[in-house]
Amino acid sequence: MTKAPADRTLDVRHVQLARAAVAAIAAVMVTFSPDHSAAVGLSIFSGFAFLGGIVLLLAAWQVYPAGGRSATVTLGVLFAAAGMAASVAQLRTVTMFFVIVIAWALTTGLVETVAGARGLRAARRAQGRDAARSESRDALTVGILTLVLGLALLLVPTQYALKYTIDEANATFTLTGIIIGVGVFGGYAAILAVYLAIAGFSPRKPAPVTPQPPDRVAADPASGPITPASRAAATDERSQR
Repeated sequence: MTKAPADRTLDVRHVQLARAAVAAIAAVMVTFSPDHSAAVGLSIFSGFAFLGGIVLLLAAWQVYPAGGRSATVTLGVLFAAAGMAASVAQLRTVTMFFVIVIAWALTTGLVETVAGARGLRAARRAQGRDAARSESRDALTVGILTLVLGLALLLVPTQYALKYTIDEANATFTLTGIIIGVGVFGGYAAILAVYLAIAGFSPRKPAPVTPQPPDRVAADPASGPITPASRAAATDERSQR
């Protein structure tokens, strides 16, 4: 006789899908916004980081066990702190966009990379379930992607300005560092959304069920508690059949 484990209300895939939705909203807002200024960029990043922090902090208590919450809580706090800093109107300057987003990307990327690498190593050493290895591998990939975002923004000069003319439009435009920075963040959000959505919708093997010993049979309320005599009588009855 086997008994399936109790189903969780929320699972890791739900966390991944929630993060994918937040990233997708940020990517769409950056893509279709005609203004890529520091104020708009930090407004979009503020919502992305703050909502992502809420998702991670809720997941720490609803999805992960008591001994495996430290990395998720740390990420949630860093996300929420960056979101609140970006929401301050006085800080929405070109320099602060790069400072806040780069600091967030390097710290959270490092935390998620280390957590994913440790989880993957532990799963391989213990020959754990495919789901545990998949979760750690996804965390490692997202962490590396976030680190790449931080390093890429470090290469963008904040005072960069390039004027160019489009003859067909008969207009002159200026490509600035902040436009590039906001665009790079939008590209990161789009890639993150696609990757986490694929990870969340990917099929996973169900958790193995643990078989119970044959003698551990639930007592029938009508027949009273199970005793050695009643167990022997039940065994004799099955043998006679």
